Amino acid sequence: MGKKMKAAYLPGNSTVELREVKIPTPGHGQVLIKMKSSTICGSDIRAIYREHLGKGPEGYQNKIAGHEPAGQVVKCGPGMRRFKEGDRVVVYHISGCGLCNDCRRGYMISCTSPLRAAYGWQRDGGMAPYLLAEERDCVHLPDELTYTDGAQVACGFGTVYEALQKIGICGNDDVLVVGLGPVGLAALVVAKAMGAQKLIGVDVTPERCRIAEDKKLADHVFVSGADTLKKLLAITHGNGVERAIDCSGDTQGRQLSIRATRKWGKIAMVGEGGTVEFNPSPDIIHEQKTVYGSWVTSIWLMEELVERLVRWGIHPEELVTHRFTLDRVSEAYALMNEGKCGKVAVVFDEEIK
Repeated sequence: MGKKMKAAYLPGNSTVELREVKIPTPGHGQVLIKMKSSTICGSDIRAIYREHLGKGPEGYQNKIAGHEPAGQVVKCGPGMRRFKEGDRVVVYHISGCGLCNDCRRGYMISCTSPLRAAYGWQRDGGMAPYLLAEERDCVHLPDELTYTDGAQVACGFGTVYEALQKIGICGNDDVLVVGLGPVGLAALVVAKAMGAQKLIGVDVTPERCRIAEDKKLADHVFVSGADTLKKLLAITHGNGVERAIDCSGDTQGRQLSIRATRKWGKIAMVGEGGTVEFNPSPDIIHEQKTVYGSWVTSIWLMEELVERLVRWGIHPEELVTHRFTLDRVSEAYALMNEGKCGKVAVVFDEEIK
């Protein structure tokens, strides 16, 4: 194809550049996807948009931005095995080497090969009308889900589904979610679907707490303060919660998730960046708690999640508070950077089912 398209790049300094680039042609085992929806992740803001702080897997290589893409296959290269033109897909946003132990498990996120390349970081992502992807990185998007539903599966919803699977959720569990950005809000939605007894959300930002309240995502929502732990213990009869997930990436939030968890409880940490300080003996050892680290998800759990979302009747796009077209993508990133909204989506053409 000799045609060109506008694409968004993140040069740092809290700016977005729209550049004209050629529409790519798919090679062997590749598909060209017409973008329908591409959502913005907090990791883009933290590691790329403000300034290029990311190293290794987060090292931005001046590529088209966006690692939460969903769209429709419009052209296939030779050697295709599963997908065809017209298929609706979500893109698992890390393309691994395919041969290491992690890739063979479906965890391309953990691939350490020099061949590993994340969409929107080391290879072109979804903030453009077309995306070139490997067939092996595509996940089928059921007709019952919208493209904006699928875009959120690509990272945020997939991330929390992985973490909640690790700590396990059932009808016996009170669940605490610390940090109510898009990932934290997704954690509330998925934990409820998995059978959580009581849901509690905490954030330092009143606007994000209000989103959780307005959408009735939790039984209790608290703006974080000096007495938050006391409040959490009070509503759990002094015991604390069975399960907690930290999405804040902040030392105070992480401390709260640990200390508000009862004996024998489990905590998952998914919020990136920052540090944490706690006292191992009283905080986890003496109370027999388990802390899990959980980084994004595997492609097989993404496949499972889209099936579960249909079964549960859940539409992740309900967490989208703002939508923009590509020509206004700079506004979209600036809004996300403020940290006071829900999910922000860039949509292309009509977002159809």
